[in-house]
Amino acid sequence: MGKKIKKEVEPPPKDVFDPLIIESKKAATVVLMLHSPEEEILAKACEAIYKFALKGEENKTTLLELGAVEPLTKLLTHEDKIVRRNATMIFGILASNNDVKKLLRELDVMNSVIAQLAPEEEVVIHEFASLCLANMSAEYTGKVQIFEHGGLEPLIRLLSSPDPDVKKNSMECIYNLVQDFQCRTTLQELNAIPPILDLLKSEYPIIQLLALKTLGVITNDKESRTMLRDHQGLDHLIKILETKELNDLHIEALAVIANCLEDMDTIVQIQQTGGLKKLLSFAENSTIPDIQKNAAKAITKAAYDPENRKLLHEQEVEKCLVALLGSENDGTKIAASQAISAMCENSGSKDFFNNQGIPQLIQLLKSDNEELREAAALALANLTTCNPANASAAAEADGIDPLINVLSSKRDGAIANAATVLTNMAMQEPLRQNIQNHGIMHAIISPLHSANTAVQSKAALTVASTACDVEARTELRNSGGLEPLVELLRSKNDEVRKHASWAVMVCAGDELTANELCRLGALDVLEAVNLSGSRKNKFSEAAYNKLLNNNLSLKYSQTGYLSSSNIINDGFYDYGRINPGTKLLPLKELCLQEPSDLRAILLINSKSDVSPPSSMEDKSDAGYGRSISSSSSLRRSSKDKTKKNSYHFSAGFGSPTEDKSEAASGRNTVLSKSATKEKGGSSLPTR
Repeated sequence: MGKKIKKEVEPPPKDVFDPLIIESKKAATVVLMLHSPEEEILAKACEAIYKFALKGEENKTTLLELGAVEPLTKLLTHEDKIVRRNATMIFGILASNNDVKKLLRELDVMNSVIAQLAPEEEVVIHEFASLCLANMSAEYTGKVQIFEHGGLEPLIRLLSSPDPDVKKNSMECIYNLVQDFQCRTTLQELNAIPPILDLLKSEYPIIQLLALKTLGVITNDKESRTMLRDHQGLDHLIKILETKELNDLHIEALAVIANCLEDMDTIVQIQQTGGLKKLLSFAENSTIPDIQKNAAKAITKAAYDPENRKLLHEQEVEKCLVALLGSENDGTKIAASQAISAMCENSGSKDFFNNQGIPQLIQLLKSDNEELREAAALALANLTTCNPANASAAAEADGIDPLINVLSSKRDGAIANAATVLTNMAMQEPLRQNIQNHGIMHAIISPLHSANTAVQSKAALTVASTACDVEARTELRNSGGLEPLVELLRSKNDEVRKHASWAVMVCAGDELTANELCRLGALDVLEAVNLSGSRKNKFSEAAYNKLLNNNLSLKYSQTGYLSSSNIINDGFYDYGRINPGTKLLPLKELCLQEPSDLRAILLINSKSDVSPPSSMEDKSDAGYGRSISSSSSLRRSSKDKTKKNSYHFSAGFGSPTEDKSEAASGRNTVLSKSATKEKGGSSLPTR
């Protein structure tokens, strides 16, 4: 054997840098390393930054301030898979910080992140890329960018990933995206419902919950409900309700079912499979308030459709709702009351609640919860509308006092609903008297002053239905209720104006109230309303005519005639025909006018001793023949003036426009034969 010769080690080339192992304890140093061209350094720097970011929000803010985000975005498209993976992991963590999200939107990296969802990428990249998108989708601008860059399709594909974290992140992102209508439409086109339904079988509750919440949003659209029904989605939902171990999912499952029950086809299907009975039994027997509340909401949505109401009635849904009214939870009682309101459209349901339901609703009116009082009042309003038996049942359940108390509620809806119930009750004479005895006329004043048009309208209608006798009208007048009523005649709302006119028409039934309405300007307002083609209505015309019947002088001057029921009393005067919109001056003002050559104004006055105003005594002999005299002096004056051919009175009650040319003293309106027999006529100063 030959002797071994030691081989000399060749020195490294002079242009090669010797390896350097650096241990850095500063984040700023590592951030600088992100600009390195070496893949190994980039990978290690990203790994160190990822661990640093995991430790808390402050570290994320520090990295942002050190300028780490921008160089990291460039690494998302790096050729090396490890560098790309580590950079993606960092963004999955960093994107939960709002300031980082804002910067990422400005840097427009969404395309690069979505590219990491490609099927050929590793599962860990899918996990953190989907996590980044889930964080970004929490804000509207992020949703828009994800949708515009086509992120929805790869996210739906990842719902079938074997990794639960990928499923969870993708489902969360999709849930955020479908809050927008356009995304929901695209979701339907991409046939996303089957993979979402598959997630209901997941062993992870968070994934099941996100899937149910997403279904709860997308089933607001009819097309999605149809797809869910076609893929037996209702069976999955009913199974969840039947499984006690999944009680944490029952609320969300009921929300989806509630949406689906809006469709007739769905409710028929669920009834045929026995699911509807299970649903009602589940709602009635559950001890979880939110579950009962959502079940009642499901019934409410279903009851909006007439055919659905019929099916629900056949399943005796009313018993379930009455049971829910007895819940200790206010939210459940509100939902049950709303369901009863919806079911009232079915006559059979309305009759059922006569004995069961109305007493419980009356008790709810006494609650301190304003929203509950409003819901109960709405149910009672629907139950008593066009149903005298239910109106009587509400009264028999001692409902009048609570209803009147609700008129002072802080919620406009509660006031309007309570006023509606009282109006429905007042259609029956005994109930109306009972309502009047409980002080309705005083209680309705505040609603009449409301700024809410619905409250104004219902309050005016309540006045119209309860002010049907002199005592009630007197109480309303003395309580100051006529002023707001007249003000409502000026409303721009058609229904308010109509109901206010109706109330004025009823209140004008006695002379004192009618005179007070006229003093407050009701006649002028109604005249202006009736002159408008768009604002007038039958009630405004009727109210105006009713008030005119208490002011016959104005009626005669405006229309030229009086009806057989109009009885002329002392103080009636014929001013002559006036145009619509022209105000008729009162006698006091007419007496103070200077004489003119226009026709005389005739006054009816049967009293024996009436002296003219002192200011007019000197003018009685002024050649115009104007004076206010008693019936006896009128007859004497008439005889003398007939001899002198100054005035001429003929038989017949003519129109104010029927004038005859006489002497220079002016024109005279003719009086009826019967009127001149019983009542004296006297001329006043003319216009």
